[in-house]
Amino acid sequence: MNNYQWYPGHMTKAMRMMQENISLVDMIIELTDARIPMSGRNPDIDKLGKNKSRLILLNKSDLADPSVNKAWVEYFTSQGALVMEMNSKQQNQVKQVLDLVTESCKEKIEKDRKKGIVNRPIRAMVAGIPNVGKSTFINRISGKAAAKTGNKPGVTKGKQWIMLGKNLQLLDTPGVLWPKFEDETVGLNLALIGSMNDENLDKGELAASLIGLLEKWYPDTISEKYGVTEEQKLLYEREQYETPASSILTGIAENRKLIKQGAKPDIDRAAMLILDDFRNGRLGRISLERP
Repeated sequence: MNNYQWYPGHMTKAMRMMQENISLVDMIIELTDARIPMSGRNPDIDKLGKNKSRLILLNKSDLADPSVNKAWVEYFTSQGALVMEMNSKQQNQVKQVLDLVTESCKEKIEKDRKKGIVNRPIRAMVAGIPNVGKSTFINRISGKAAAKTGNKPGVTKGKQWIMLGKNLQLLDTPGVLWPKFEDETVGLNLALIGSMNDENLDKGELAASLIGLLEKWYPDTISEKYGVTEEQKLLYEREQYETPASSILTGIAENRKLIKQGAKPDIDRAAMLILDDFRNGRLGRISLERP
């Protein structure tokens, strides 16, 4: 059985860096993967930012189910967060994000104005788990105008603030998972979208879990994408395979001519194929979690 626990030393260091710098920022911009919005949020960031303004960006929303995206926007809004569907590869969303940042910090801006402080830049920490698209987001939002500035007062050496015009400074943070997943589903979801190192995981088991979710939420996907028929599934199950998932992987291998020595279907390659197709949006727009 896969044990989806993974917390290398550099994560501890990254978390410490965030704790040391939280007092320097006005708000947290948190990216989460729209396919797994809840599993993709680090609960430590909630504790860290409990008195800060929050903006949640459902990134890679173009890979997730549109109706489920809408349900998540409603859910997070009901929790008091500002939230937006995001596709970091699209330039035209930058203004929307900047507007939400301003809205999120309007109380702070008003307090500053009363004290006679005008145009002090908003400082935002950009946070999220590994592989959620933070770098793409920062590169997209900063465009050509970004000036990286290090060695600010109160900022540890080597830290990079990214200036966006005169009104916004972003503090980039490393992607951080958390030491222990209370719920095994969280670890599974993170593994499915590729936030963990695949080398540590059993691809066959992972693909079987994905197939189970697809059969539950998107039952036509496998037959449409790989041509695996009900007859094939039943035949393979009867012949030699114990589970519906392994019979589906056999069907994918046969239909895609993934054959190994001895003219046997290559289940491992079929597993990698379906995982890769899911991660890259080739199975269509799929959400693994609902609110």
